[in-house]
Amino acid sequence: QVQLVESGGGLVQPGGSLRLSCAASRSIFSIYTMGWYRQAPGKQRELVGSITSGGRVTYADSVKGRFTNSRDNAKNTVYLQMNSLKPEGAAVYYCTARVTSFGKLDWGQGTQVTVSS
Repeated sequence: QVQLVESGGGLVQPGGSLRLSCAASRSIFSIYTMGWYRQAPGKQRELVGSITSGGRVTYADSVKGRFTNSRDNAKNTVYLQMNSLKPEGAAVYYCTARVTSFGKLDWGQGTQVTVSS
């Protein structure tokens, strides 16, 4: 199991940027995949993007070209750089980790992102 702590959420105007961080309780070097989900009020939780131990990234169509996943193995931290934020991007963002390809998903506590003028 991995403990995950997100940070970096807050209030941003439409078109603005935020960078979320997710600090893990252990080395992330060999963690199979780490990802970000978000959940807006009244909506289902959705996958925003993920990054594998090999650095392969995936993104939801709604954020492609605007969001970037990255990882710093030395700091046991993954990041989600969010640019050109839209009002519909307002949600609680959760960091996740799947240690092995068949393992369960561990979740952070979430960080609130508000996009409003």
